[in-house]
Amino acid sequence: EKSGFEAIYVSGSGVATASFGLPDLGITTMSDVVEDVRRITGAVRVPVLVDIDTGFGGAFNIERTIRELERAGAAAVHIEDQIQAKRCGHRPNKQIVPLDEMIDRISCAVAARSDPEFVIMARTDAYANEGLDAAIERANAYIAAGADMIFAEAMQSLDEYRTFCARVEAPVLANMTEFGKTPLFNKEELEEAGVSIILYPLSGFRAQSAAALRVYRSILE
Repeated sequence: EKSGFEAIYVSGSGVATASFGLPDLGITTMSDVVEDVRRITGAVRVPVLVDIDTGFGGAFNIERTIRELERAGAAAVHIEDQIQAKRCGHRPNKQIVPLDEMIDRISCAVAARSDPEFVIMARTDAYANEGLDAAIERANAYIAAGADMIFAEAMQSLDEYRTFCARVEAPVLANMTEFGKTPLFNKEELEEAGVSIILYPLSGFRAQSAAALRVYRSILE
């Protein structure tokens, strides 16, 4: 916030790793995420976007997740089209649900919000399994179902972002995570490609962890 960023992101991987020491494999619960969000929104003034994985269950779980996060002070969530036993979006062997199942997830999330300004973002992991055209088709179907924005996961070139953004009828988020499938494009490159929002999900946490490791190693030297 002090650096000038316009929003804060609560990463599902970040909650799992920083709060529980677990991998990003869908192990943490809605309550785990809500508690971390409540602490963060109590300390910052900028909007907070929250990763809710696949919604933490079926329709009733998704509805409850949205209500709880609204109460916790979140401004937006993103929900994804992987199966319930999800994986980090930059790991191999991801599986995605049928289109109609993801549309049901989005419809439940949209119906559950009480604040019309609360943003429902749909994340698609289809690019890795089905290719760019399928990811675009899914993204536009998610928008038709009520999604306000689209999170395009793990694309690998600026040309792909250009094509995706030109053909998708809503603002698009690009995820710049270190050690991932997507090259670390700069903000000027992504803006030129049509991207509206850039996510740096774990950059600060990774830098802090590396600095702490150096400090403690130096103490023992």
